Amino acid sequence: MAGPGHTSPHLPVREDWLAMVQEEILLPTLPIVDAHHHLWDRPGSRYLLEELLRDTGSGHDVRATVYIQARSMYRAEGPEEARSLGETEFANGVAAQSASGLYGPIRACAGIVGMVDLMQGDGVVPLLERHIRAGGGRFRGVRNQTAWHAAPEINSNPVPPRPGLLSEPAFRRGAARLAEHGLSLDVWAYHTQLDEVLALARALPDLTVVLDHCGGPLGAGPYRGRRAEVLAEWGGRVRLLAACPNVMVKLGGLGMAVGGFDFEHQDIPPTSEQLVAAWRPYLETCVEAFGAVRCMFESNFPVDKGSTGYVVLWNAFKHFAASASAEERTALFSGTAIRTYRLPPSPAD
Repeated sequence: MAGPGHTSPHLPVREDWLAMVQEEILLPTLPIVDAHHHLWDRPGSRYLLEELLRDTGSGHDVRATVYIQARSMYRAEGPEEARSLGETEFANGVAAQSASGLYGPIRACAGIVGMVDLMQGDGVVPLLERHIRAGGGRFRGVRNQTAWHAAPEINSNPVPPRPGLLSEPAFRRGAARLAEHGLSLDVWAYHTQLDEVLALARALPDLTVVLDHCGGPLGAGPYRGRRAEVLAEWGGRVRLLAACPNVMVKLGGLGMAVGGFDFEHQDIPPTSEQLVAAWRPYLETCVEAFGAVRCMFESNFPVDKGSTGYVVLWNAFKHFAASASAEERTALFSGTAIRTYRLPPSPAD
């Protein structure tokens, strides 16, 4: 949670506004693994299992989800570095609820990516092992807060991260320990930081690096009105990252305010056709560079819910993938996530 003095940079979720656009479900039997979502209970923003199930049960065939670090449910007491164990315990508890079958066939939080401060360097191992145990066989990776920009308008974290974290030698030593434990590293970075991500991926070829949110192409603040310039700069770095076989990329997260698409300012929410028209250059660049087998769709809910609904979002992804082969479509919607996060097959398979 955000601490004292920190306010959420996330767009507010307006259910009445989202309800203004209703769409039929495209390809309703296509299996989906939502590769990236959060859960939290914060002042004015509650998104727990009940809310997640309401979205995942809205028509698309969502078989499983991956929970991603969100500073949620940290322990109130104990050593500072160990408090994030509460988040892993919480996500595993939600996963256990879902695995009971009482809430349908979906397996929510089938994979868990938690928070372990990698600036502990080589000393991170005991805490990693505690998270692995707390995850009940579901702990798959780590994410630290790394998305940073000097411009105050560029902010997507309730608690601002420190600049240059990805380049710190101690961080790199901590990240190397992840690979030794079969864990991956999720990275949320803006396009202005992709050189740091590239250096990290090259330095640790045995570590699976998952690039969140298409690599953060910015469109707000100083980047407003410079979309073509950003697309070229971002695209060049994406192609360099794709040359590293240990890097995967998540397709989504473009609905945040930092993306500058401004759908949240419309009188009526965007349709799936509007979303895919705006986002296609980024999605296409990623798929062309990485190949479908290294790309996975994500909802980034409830963060992206400030600008679009769950049905519309996944319809947009399905519109985008309309020309993909059956094998490519399977990879994009479920296969890459299952392989990357080593998820068990769902009972619906």
